[in-house]
Amino acid sequence: GFLEDGILVQDTSRIRRRYLCSWAFPWDVAAVLPTELLCLLPGVPGVLGVPAARANRCLRAPRLFEAFDRCETHTGWPNAFRVAKLMMYLVLGIHWHGCLYFALSVRLGLGTDPWVCPAFAHPLRRYLHSFYFSTLVLAMVGDTPAPQREEEFLFTITGFLLAVLGFATITGSISAVISNLSTADAAFYPDTGPVRRYLRAQGAGRQLVGRVARWHQHLRMQRKLPAERAVLQHLPRGLRAEVAASVHLPALRRVGLFHGWGHEVLRQLVLRLRPQVFSPGEFVCQRGDVGREMYFIRKGRLAVVAEDGITQLAVLGEGLYFGEISLINIKGNTAGNRRTANILSIGYSDLFCLSKEDLAEVLAEFPHARATMEAKGRELLLGMGRLDKGAEAAAVAAEAEAEERLQGLEVALEGLQTRVARLLAQLEASALHMALRIQRLQGRLHLRQQWDEAVGTAGA
Repeated sequence: GFLEDGILVQDTSRIRRRYLCSWAFPWDVAAVLPTELLCLLPGVPGVLGVPAARANRCLRAPRLFEAFDRCETHTGWPNAFRVAKLMMYLVLGIHWHGCLYFALSVRLGLGTDPWVCPAFAHPLRRYLHSFYFSTLVLAMVGDTPAPQREEEFLFTITGFLLAVLGFATITGSISAVISNLSTADAAFYPDTGPVRRYLRAQGAGRQLVGRVARWHQHLRMQRKLPAERAVLQHLPRGLRAEVAASVHLPALRRVGLFHGWGHEVLRQLVLRLRPQVFSPGEFVCQRGDVGREMYFIRKGRLAVVAEDGITQLAVLGEGLYFGEISLINIKGNTAGNRRTANILSIGYSDLFCLSKEDLAEVLAEFPHARATMEAKGRELLLGMGRLDKGAEAAAVAAEAEAEERLQGLEVALEGLQTRVARLLAQLEASALHMALRIQRLQGRLHLRQQWDEAVGTAGA
């Protein structure tokens, strides 16, 4: 197929027409012509020979490079593909050098001196000797017979020069592959070096340094990406939502709050979530802290612990969520926007984090989610004794009173709008009447001026 306005066209007839009109078609035809049949003509084999007659096959080289570029773009292992391509180039270069060495040996005479290829009876032995000799020359090992003739000296010197160029090219390519691997790791995972150097400079203990190192190691081993937003930031919003949904949607569907939500709703929600990883023994939130986000448990276990930090009151598992009490306004909540519990990560825990602003947008769009979260939060507050029913009733009454006052203000506002509309209509009518009177007076004045001019003329 081919791309037209960014869309893949797979229509066979259109592909055929485009290919026949492209520059690649005549080159492909010339590359597959059976030119080796020319060697059947009398006298031609002595001039060309079969290998030289098949030189038109090299016209396929641009198509080969194009295929390599496409494979490198589409494969999931580009660095391994580059290494394999480099090895193929290396073997192919040794093969071609061995063929030239054998051709020169045939011209000088097989077995005439120690440098040329021996006159083995079996063709495979001749090829293996030529390949071995070329490998020694191009690898610059130097364990080769000394040249005896001018042609042999020139061939050996040329081989050494090509070996220097090839060695530099191979070294540069391998360095580029290693650099690409390091760059890819740095793009996905944070670098541990600056953090370790900072901790050593500040005199931090070994235990803290070990925790930081184990956290980075866990990210790499489990292939978790904390910088997901930075990786996907250049994608358009729709494509970014598709990528994030394909990665996180199965885990998001396991959250009880999102049961029954539509696919499109979850796709928009997944863009607002930020993955976070907490290490063993780390507090996700502590009682009394100001709440700025809520969490959804993607994987792992977390414990609700007492004030001593050891006694476990409850264990939260995959699919649950917490932290919403300090973000939503539950009537009668004596804690306000403060955390009401200590949440400790038992092992490595993968969580989705949703900020207060994003939560407000989600709850504004989906009132049933707000009702569900408020009901659960009210039950938790009742269990902890942090729900003041009197304050809740007062808040409900104040809200009802405010609603009544708001309705009264809306009615009064509608009345004012009606009166203003009437006054505007009267003003427009008065302005129109005044304009008509002015127009009539101007007409009378004009007639009076004409009459005075006529009387003056008659008296004269």
